[in-house]
Amino acid sequence: MRMTGGQALVRALIQNGVDTIFGIPGVQLDHLFNAFWDERNRLRVVQTRHEQGSAYMAFGYAQSTGRVGTCAVVPGPGLLNATAALSTAWACNAPVLCISGQIPSSAIGRGFGMLHEIPDQLALIQGLTKYAARIGAPAEAPFLVREAFRQLSTGRRRPVELEIALDVLADTSEVALLEAETEHARPPIDAERIEAAAKLLGGAKRPAIFVGGGIHGAEAPLAALAEMLDAPVVMTRNALGALSSRHRLAASLPVGHKLWPGLDVVLAVGTRLQPLVPAWGLDDGIKIIRIDIDAEEAVRAGRPAVAVIGEARDALALLIERLPRHLGARASGADALAVARAAVERDSATLAPQKAYVAAIRAELPDDGILVEELTQVGYVARFTWEATRPRSYITTGYQGTLGFGFATAIGAQIANPGRKVVSISGDGGFMYNVQELATAVQQKIGLVAIVFNDNAYGNVRRMQEVEHGGKVLASDLVNPDFVRLAESFGAMGLRAETPDALRAALRRGFAAAGPTLIEVPMKAMPDPWHMLHLGRVRPPRA
Repeated sequence: MRMTGGQALVRALIQNGVDTIFGIPGVQLDHLFNAFWDERNRLRVVQTRHEQGSAYMAFGYAQSTGRVGTCAVVPGPGLLNATAALSTAWACNAPVLCISGQIPSSAIGRGFGMLHEIPDQLALIQGLTKYAARIGAPAEAPFLVREAFRQLSTGRRRPVELEIALDVLADTSEVALLEAETEHARPPIDAERIEAAAKLLGGAKRPAIFVGGGIHGAEAPLAALAEMLDAPVVMTRNALGALSSRHRLAASLPVGHKLWPGLDVVLAVGTRLQPLVPAWGLDDGIKIIRIDIDAEEAVRAGRPAVAVIGEARDALALLIERLPRHLGARASGADALAVARAAVERDSATLAPQKAYVAAIRAELPDDGILVEELTQVGYVARFTWEATRPRSYITTGYQGTLGFGFATAIGAQIANPGRKVVSISGDGGFMYNVQELATAVQQKIGLVAIVFNDNAYGNVRRMQEVEHGGKVLASDLVNPDFVRLAESFGAMGLRAETPDALRAALRRGFAAAGPTLIEVPMKAMPDPWHMLHLGRVRPPRA
């Protein structure tokens, strides 16, 4: 068929399952948005107020569903604005597709000073994504979109980018659309390595399973293996909910730290094991088995006893087949887990204020609800106290720590999951990074609840300046608006809650509202949580 480059790109996106685009129009994207309009019955366009918000919403869509989240931004500063979110998607192995405009084809690389021109945009973004390519003609769009989705669906899932010049979006030519590839070959699993892993695990006296974000899609075999071994399952932030936190074998990272000295075999699935292995220590009494889709990642934190390369669901299924013939007697993992949990409760007793707010949110958010944490005191404590009962129900920045990601990410998660409740928790500092997206939530009638814990400071920074740097407090105090009136000025519901019980009542009101709700929780300085997050060496270094 004859079509414009914009039409070819949009139809290829739809054929590959895209149903929502987050973005902002601009002159380089005029013909792309024309094509969006033509397909408005099959594709929802969510206009945002900042490109960073667009990309974070795509990230929230992807992390809460496992499907590709897609955003569209103008070139140059628009793409650069989106890179904080793309770096978060990289850190969390999230399948995010960023569509970027470009200056006219004839001017690329010539330094004319065209609107939104930056030096070698494609090379810049190739360094921040798994795959990036330029669509040079309308006929190329179906092929390059299909390749982008192959990259998003195979191996280690990380963000990708496609750019297209404004003249290519407008050009008309013959285009052959391609069927989407719904089945992709998965890497074969080395049977000998599975057998070696089964022998090690079967002979272990005190095994444990550590899982990261790469466990998604393999939750059923994870539970079966844990039960077979009676082994604790220690979940990183990106894995929370892979095994319900209420399961008798579920463990947080601080609990895993308590268990670490007594473990003899650790099965690590889809996790970097960073900074655990270097920080917690290794010796000859512990053997590590790695299952990872990325061969490079499998050896990054030290050479394991066995490295199995492949999809977690495939490797775990094979391991379950082989393990019974090697299983020996062992002590109950649940017994050791109970002792470790009690120790963590004692160690974290000083964090009662944060825990009370985490418990209040958990009490009101349905089990299938989604919590988007932030870099704030309550968020830090939620990392090891939140009861995640479903996969993909707890969304975090991972190691990237991108302050301000939470609210926009939560909007994307809510749009992707209209039948579920979504709560975003932010500090006053982080929330103001993307406060403008309140307008997006109101315009789109997105009924999420955002909680802002307001201490009028970058609280963590201020405490470090006071305690660790001799009281040299600088640039950490903040002047804030009245958050309730701010929400109301956007057309959202604004509430204030000064206690955990009041927060529960406010959450109930927010969940019943048709549109977005902002709840301000005024705070004093809170107890330092870092002794529960930066966990030190408990095994001596390897001989």
